[in-house]
Amino acid sequence: MSTAFLLCLLALFGLAAVAMPIGYAMLVSAVVYLAAKGQGLGIAGEQLMQGLYDSFVLLAVPLFIVAANIMNAGSISERLLAFCVAVVGRFRGGLGHVNVVASLIFSGMSGSAVADAAGIGKIIVEMMVKTGRYSRGYAAAITAASATIGPIIPPSIPMVIYALVSDQSIGYLFLAGILPGLLMGVVLMAMNAAIARRRGFATDEVVPVRQLPRLTLRAFPALMMPVILLYGIYGGITTPTEAAAVAALYALLLAGLVYRALSLGTLYGIFATSARQAAAVGIVIGGALIFNYIVATENIPRTLGVWIDGLGIPPLAFLFVVMAMLLLLGCVLDASTILLVIVPLFLPACRVLGIDLVHFGVVVVVNCMIGLITPPYGILLFVINAVTGIPLRAIIVEVLPFIVVLLVALVLLVVFPGITLWLPRQFGYPF
Repeated sequence: MSTAFLLCLLALFGLAAVAMPIGYAMLVSAVVYLAAKGQGLGIAGEQLMQGLYDSFVLLAVPLFIVAANIMNAGSISERLLAFCVAVVGRFRGGLGHVNVVASLIFSGMSGSAVADAAGIGKIIVEMMVKTGRYSRGYAAAITAASATIGPIIPPSIPMVIYALVSDQSIGYLFLAGILPGLLMGVVLMAMNAAIARRRGFATDEVVPVRQLPRLTLRAFPALMMPVILLYGIYGGITTPTEAAAVAALYALLLAGLVYRALSLGTLYGIFATSARQAAAVGIVIGGALIFNYIVATENIPRTLGVWIDGLGIPPLAFLFVVMAMLLLLGCVLDASTILLVIVPLFLPACRVLGIDLVHFGVVVVVNCMIGLITPPYGILLFVINAVTGIPLRAIIVEVLPFIVVLLVALVLLVVFPGITLWLPRQFGYPF
């Protein structure tokens, strides 16, 4: 490890410690490295442009962001929630179950945990609190926990980013996320049922069965969106990036023409917000592309792979060590940073140990999503706090049991890779 790389790391972590956005911190630390090496800034520009030119898949990120923001602004979320209330709201702790099921459905549209939490999150929290049966902290906690499912079930922005750094198929990664996402939903609903029984939550108001066909019909166009998306990808009709464009167009037509919930002013605000969010992600990706060039120049992946191979560590033990490290990093770093900067360091070791990179990608993304609700950083906790005004302390106390069951699901995914790889294998995945 050279002196220039040590200076680069000091700059990166020092700037991150003083709360500089991580994308800017990576760009500045890259400049420090190039200056210490006596190399021109043109190298940074070359790596950035080459990385973007070679990564057509990155276009999916802003398109999924646009689709999520259109659905949040339209009446799609409300229609989906009404459908979920009719289906699972009749059980004890019903609105908690509605929360999880709504996230499962919404995750098939947005690809973002933050979009899920900020979109249906505020609506469902208000519904739960208004009944008087749930504390504000509990409503916010289960909303944050269920939002972690968003990037696991396709589409998934974090999996697009992982595909970029690992050179794996987005189609297989999307397929591999479906069963783990459902598993996360099951363990969250099980914990909600246990808490509801222990605390004696009263049954919520039951929607008559005769209203279910009408509510299903109202939500049907929105429910078709993930079906169209997945059929396009796995039917060979569209690439994942083209499917993201179809998702954005479908959301626009649905909210604007079918539900008539968009005005020109609202649409302008959606595009402006989406542009800012996409630019923020783009800065992080740009910084990571340059930073990955530095890591490759220092030959760190190969060195790390040789070192891991020399330890003779079993693949399962290696996975648990990596998961523990990522959980700790997830307390202080956001998911994009972990996926773009930290995860590429482990990929050579995975290849040496024979660990399937699709399986590894899914468990890493699940790990990162758990980090989104893990104190002290827990960006989803801050999002829910910002949109609802519920004190952060109350949310953290109530979210801990949900973190525990999500960790149980993560352990199951690590130990039993068949959960992740079964669906991809049905579609021809060779591993």
